[in-house]
Amino acid sequence: MTERPPISPRSPRAALEPEQVPPPPKRSARVRSPLVIAGNAIITIVLIGMLGVGGIYVYGKQKIEAPGPLREDKIVNIPARAGMGDIADILQREGVIDSNRLAFIGSVLALKARAGLKPGEYEFQKNASLRDVIGTIVEGKVVQHSVTIPEGLTSEQIVARLSENEIFSGTIREIPREGSLLPETYKFPRGTSRQQVIQRMQQAQKRLLAEIWERRTPDVPVKTPEQLVTLASIIEKETGKADERSRVAAVFVNRLKQKMKLQSDPTIIYGLVGGKGTLGRPIKRSEITQPSPYNTYVIEGLPPGPIANPGRASLEAAANPARTRDLFFVADGTGGHSFTETYEQHQKNVARLRTMEKQIQNDTVEPEDDPPPPVAAPAATDTDATGETPAAKPAPRKRPRPARQGAAEPSRHVVQ
Repeated sequence: MTERPPISPRSPRAALEPEQVPPPPKRSARVRSPLVIAGNAIITIVLIGMLGVGGIYVYGKQKIEAPGPLREDKIVNIPARAGMGDIADILQREGVIDSNRLAFIGSVLALKARAGLKPGEYEFQKNASLRDVIGTIVEGKVVQHSVTIPEGLTSEQIVARLSENEIFSGTIREIPREGSLLPETYKFPRGTSRQQVIQRMQQAQKRLLAEIWERRTPDVPVKTPEQLVTLASIIEKETGKADERSRVAAVFVNRLKQKMKLQSDPTIIYGLVGGKGTLGRPIKRSEITQPSPYNTYVIEGLPPGPIANPGRASLEAAANPARTRDLFFVADGTGGHSFTETYEQHQKNVARLRTMEKQIQNDTVEPEDDPPPPVAAPAATDTDATGETPAAKPAPRKRPRPARQGAAEPSRHVVQ
């Protein structure tokens, strides 16, 4: 057990006096320095500021990512030269953002997206957040409009359709060369210039033609890609049925090989009206014999150029026709055609068509010049892809000709 040290006795007077406490240590002069005081204040302010910024960040993050007020998907057009405030007003008016436009402006600044805001037509999704809205505009995700240019239109007709379409801007400087445009479904943003549309169609046609030309059947009697387009344009105007194109191509290829006239009505029409495409009346008998570079009842071989802008399927058919010996075809009364190798068989098919037509129609409208009844041609009610009604034609004297096609499918010449 540890012994305690003895307690020194104190005098009574000393015991009554208070015990002196040692004085506190003196504060350092450094602690009392104004710089230290200022530093402490700054640290305190910084800490408070960090807490404030953190709170603002959490609130801002929630605000930016919170679902927006849109009840359904909506397309909104942001015009060119619209400022950040203007865009906020448009989005607020269209219901894309709520009434607090400052939240949009603040979000743009917070995301450092002010310089990236682009004009255009945008589709905003239902309940799109501010982040989604700003991201859509910054990334330039503009709405792409589908525009379908149907096969068989002339370049002049295509230019007319593009000029009437309000999603495009600007004008087309000149009518493109016939056959140089590829009919197809394209997607363009609103405001695309019409000249850009033409250039894109020309580039697409050039690429496709080069591809098809490389894998054409070697014995096809065309010497250049341009002649292939010409042949394809005639095929395009002669039939609207996909499964017939290669057989129609075979008829014309067989005729070219045998030095027979093609005798295609659509070439007569093009020679008469050019790029307008439609005649608006039946072909006259005098026009069948009228000399023209495009009248394949008069000229040998192909006309000097295309009579329309053929589509991919007709180009493929012209490059790779069916392996048949057919030299004639005539409408079968059901929208298709009957193909034959001999003129005698062809006449039987024409007679069968006549019988069917008489059962449906009792009265016929005779074209001008009062031509005699045709022998090898289809009836006057037969129509081609342009909607024209062919005139009655006399029987060929030296070489039998292929009768022209029946009505094309109505949907083929409708821009969607």
